[in-house]
Amino acid sequence: MATDPFDLNLRHLRALLAIREHGSITAAADVVSLSQPALTQGLAKLERQFGYTFFERRSGGMVPTPMGEIVIERARAALDHLSQAAKGLSGVFQYPERLMTMTQLRAFLALAEAGSFAAAAHGSTLSQTAVHRAVGDLEQMIGGKLVERRGRAVWLNPAGKRLARGTRLAVAEIVAALADMGLDSGSGSEVIAFGALPLARPYLVPAAMARMARSDPRAAFKVLEGSWRELVEPLRDGVIDIIVGALRPYEIADLYQLPLSEDRLVIAAGSQHPLAAEAKPTMAQLASYPWIVAPANSPLREQWEKLFGEGAAPVTPPATPIECGSVMIIGRLLTEGNFLTLLSPDQVALQIRSGLLTQIGPPLEDSKRVVGITTRRSWRPTATQRRFLEMLSEAARGERVEGAPPDLRESGWV
Repeated sequence: MATDPFDLNLRHLRALLAIREHGSITAAADVVSLSQPALTQGLAKLERQFGYTFFERRSGGMVPTPMGEIVIERARAALDHLSQAAKGLSGVFQYPERLMTMTQLRAFLALAEAGSFAAAAHGSTLSQTAVHRAVGDLEQMIGGKLVERRGRAVWLNPAGKRLARGTRLAVAEIVAALADMGLDSGSGSEVIAFGALPLARPYLVPAAMARMARSDPRAAFKVLEGSWRELVEPLRDGVIDIIVGALRPYEIADLYQLPLSEDRLVIAAGSQHPLAAEAKPTMAQLASYPWIVAPANSPLREQWEKLFGEGAAPVTPPATPIECGSVMIIGRLLTEGNFLTLLSPDQVALQIRSGLLTQIGPPLEDSKRVVGITTRRSWRPTATQRRFLEMLSEAARGERVEGAPPDLRESGWV
């Protein structure tokens, strides 16, 4: 059964929580300001939409079924996200989120993602007039603007960004409820949306995805590549649920970081490099060749500056004619000249195995970086998402999977 989260009624979801808390439709009807017949009909509609009975009628009151518990807990989280997003936004109503409808939120989210009323209408089932009306109704509820207009272009102001984030997270909880119940929202598969930082792209992410594809063929993936700065806001917005890569060396209030492995940088060069045969090159030797360095203020650049900066061996810093963050470009440059660079072993595994590149000396002792998973603290993964987290952990530990190709890390090149 396919259910569109936007077809659900927010008041009916709130009623579920009230029935769960008070144990009867009569008491819940007073809480959510619905008549008893209207609430009974609303509950019946929800059960038809999900295809399951949510409560058992007993002498002591109404008791949630196992499927009812799943929907109730996810609905509670969804409504909490909306409540937090709307908190303090309105000078007109104390609880504006209680007046919002899913139709209005669908239109607002479509506008937030499309950037214009025409594009929002084109990408949804709503007319342009309906999108205008829905966004206008939401702005009336909060007594202020959610979007700024300049010609045909539209962008969200801070209040709009806040409401859009809460809406995305709320919808994600409903989608997760469908997944927990073994249902889907029309796609036929459960999408695992995550961001991949540079350290995780060459080995960890593809290894885990391949394992997942073999064991869970219904799983689908949406992968965003970027730096930490580019991915952290999509994570908070609910566009992605996980970031895989180097962890931050500090606590983040709203995010949770799970370490998986440690990474130590190596000095990489083309296989033709004069230092290729040196087991332990000196700092003077390393400084006598040009280096390709990472962009300023990046963790990799900081490691390079540490190697040749204050407290390092007393040598003249090497020339750095190229600043580049693309491993693909760097790999090609290393084969074309006598450049040196710092990279993670995983980033150059294939090139080293193929003989195009080589590692100069041992890994750098003082270059340990922790690789792992970053998620929202409020995120509760579905069974499929938990399985992918397990796959990431297994890949990080280098565990073999029966029938899978050999692990590159067993080749002995590092």
